[in-house]
Amino acid sequence: MSQMTSTLGSMLALLRRGAAGDEHGATAIEYAMVAAGVGLAVATTVWSVGSALKANFYDSLAAMF
Repeated sequence: MSQMTSTLGSMLALLRRGAAGDEHGATAIEYAMVAAGVGLAVATTVWSVGSALKANFYDSLAAMF
């Protein structure tokens, strides 16, 4: 039993060392968060400007007729 515990502990230590040195996943997550933030900013801008533009356009169109 102690041999198995020792082997399991060694394997976990190896996994921790490997995971601590690998930052590719963290970089991908950081880029995804930046992309989501930019997308949110674009969507918010388009939503607010689109609403104002639509109101002005329909008012101008209604004034023509």
